[in-house]
Amino acid sequence: MDQYSCERRSLEVEDGHVHGREGLVKRVDHVKNGELSCGRDDNWENNDGTSCKTEEKELSIEQIFDGKKVPPWSQQITFRAMFVSMLMGIMFSIIVIKLILTTGIIPSLNVAAGLLGYFFIKTWTKFLEKFGLLKTPFTRQENTVIQTCVVACYGIAFSGGFGLYLLAMSRKTYEQAGIDTPGNTPDNIKDLSLSWIIGFLFTVSFIGLLAVVPLRKIMVIDYKLIYPSGTATATIINGFHTPQGDKLARKQVRALGKYFTFSFLWGFFQWFFAAGDDCGFAQFPTFGLKARDHEFFFDFSATYIGAGMICPHLVNLSILFGAVISWGLMWPLIHNHKGDWYTASDESMQGLKGYKVFVSIALILGDGLYNFAKILYITVTTMYSQWQKNRTRDGLPVVTSDGNEAPVDAAIPYDEQQRNEMFMKDSIPLWVAGAGYVALSAISIGVIPKIFHPVKWYFVLVAYIVAPVLAFCNAYGCGLTDWSLAATYGKLAIFIFGAWAGKEDGGVLAGLAACGVMMSIVSTASDLMQDFKTGYLTMSSPRSMFVSQVIGTAMGCIIAPCTFWLFYKAFNVGDPNGEYPAPYALIYRNMAILGVEGFGALPNHCLTLCYCFFAAAIVINLIRDRVPKKVSQYIPLPMAMAIPFYLGGYFAIDMCVGTAIVFVWQKMNRKNADVMVPAVASGLICGDGVWTLPSSFLALAKVNPPICMKFLSRSMNTKVDALINQG
Repeated sequence: MDQYSCERRSLEVEDGHVHGREGLVKRVDHVKNGELSCGRDDNWENNDGTSCKTEEKELSIEQIFDGKKVPPWSQQITFRAMFVSMLMGIMFSIIVIKLILTTGIIPSLNVAAGLLGYFFIKTWTKFLEKFGLLKTPFTRQENTVIQTCVVACYGIAFSGGFGLYLLAMSRKTYEQAGIDTPGNTPDNIKDLSLSWIIGFLFTVSFIGLLAVVPLRKIMVIDYKLIYPSGTATATIINGFHTPQGDKLARKQVRALGKYFTFSFLWGFFQWFFAAGDDCGFAQFPTFGLKARDHEFFFDFSATYIGAGMICPHLVNLSILFGAVISWGLMWPLIHNHKGDWYTASDESMQGLKGYKVFVSIALILGDGLYNFAKILYITVTTMYSQWQKNRTRDGLPVVTSDGNEAPVDAAIPYDEQQRNEMFMKDSIPLWVAGAGYVALSAISIGVIPKIFHPVKWYFVLVAYIVAPVLAFCNAYGCGLTDWSLAATYGKLAIFIFGAWAGKEDGGVLAGLAACGVMMSIVSTASDLMQDFKTGYLTMSSPRSMFVSQVIGTAMGCIIAPCTFWLFYKAFNVGDPNGEYPAPYALIYRNMAILGVEGFGALPNHCLTLCYCFFAAAIVINLIRDRVPKKVSQYIPLPMAMAIPFYLGGYFAIDMCVGTAIVFVWQKMNRKNADVMVPAVASGLICGDGVWTLPSSFLALAKVNPPICMKFLSRSMNTKVDALINQG
């Protein structure tokens, strides 16, 4: 996806241990379908790093929890869980909107969601227990419901397209794209309004949930898809609710709280020195003024240091490599050809800015289309292999489609038997999914053309006919690789529906609206299937997973637009030189223009460069997939490289500081780093993100910082001093 999601490939199984940034709950020697068995030393890890023998060492996860009754699905969804989910949904929506409006890099917040949900409810229950008022104990199923609801809520902040296709429709982005640019016409503007945004999100955000519900048994039980992020989340939640996991969770919460406080206070401190443009710590010329002019500096952002700690080292270094290639080499060289290659100003789409935008698009499309073809191939071949296997497989399944027990194969592990039985117990009737999909589709066909006039009713009908197939492909591919291609499907919709509508009939706006419809469907479908996998591994009812996903989506349809609107009114969102440049809004609009206008919108020699970088993205990916892993881990990711091409490399410095911290920490104490890095990083991200809320209110109240800390060259400082003395 173009907003490079750092939760991808976050789980690695190597040398018998689960590594990565999701954290270790327990050392394991075997991970299969989310089932944990004890390590060779059969030890748990204590807080101090020592090990202690336990009586559970020969037990599987479900045998450990065998004495605990699984509550009915209706009791897994509690008022306290929904209240905590709402508060956390607000916090994480602020963070995601901030990230989308700055760089578009969204790290995984699943660990923080699970950890904070555990902490809040555990604190709640312990308080009530002291007074003898506790009636319902806190279970891993309720923890999973919170996780599902929160992720669904802040997921709308991404799939809602606030820094993508929605902002691309605005007048400001239209003007940035160039009012004289062919295909960029005033009738392709949709002025943003909170009312129609909320209505649009409620119209399109629930379709994807219903599209894949009938396939949950096939995906999770029959095909046994891994869904690495969902499996990792379930592993963490299961670990929290064991005796040693409770101790570890408290340690992680303390670290998260400490760095949350530090990050919040650091953001507050920086605010005092940012009274004007180019003021404050965010403009510190770390490598000199000339380097700062080329967007190379450290801006002291706790958010991106934390993001760098969560993202794999390769992602961070790929971003830095892309910044060096573009801002260090390409753009200065192209700028030297001003007057020959282009005559417009550097900020015009027919000038240097056009090269930045369209070369970024070429890299993004090349990488996206390659991964689309790759995952489609993997999906088809894996399904065919599974079909061949099922044809020749002997024995009966554990459960039948109606949920009744069938003869049990003795070779099936105990955990899998228990989970299969629970997963099929609270089934969601097919008629509910089918009737709901038809009803919501009918509503969308009537409503969406009223919101976006260039979108014809039959555009929406075709989209919803095709959507279940695409949702299945995305959910299946995500289960195999942990990659969601929602943004890639959205970009394809821009070109297909934009060209269908035509240049003269608002094709740009139609393409952007179609992008929103498609992204919402395929994104929520893969998210739901991830949650089904998490619920399967924590013995949570699929019905409670579905209901909590619906509740979280409904929360997100209100919380995410209101959060965006706060940013939109308090700050100059979309200003390329401002605090929230929203770079992908301009990129998406130019994709739509390209779809209806063709290559005539490009400046001189830009098309040649686009061909080269499009091909380079495909070749680099091919090489990465062909060479051994020990070699591919040093080959940069084209999608990550594309991000700084337009935006600059300042945030890459921050993220590389984060990756350096993790690298040193892992060298000093690998076990401690694997456990504590997610908590520390989440604290840095959450504290800085939450500071945005009071800073927004200060901006709305016209309360400005008292000091402007600016960095000038010696000669410029002399001139300023002379001017002041003359006054």
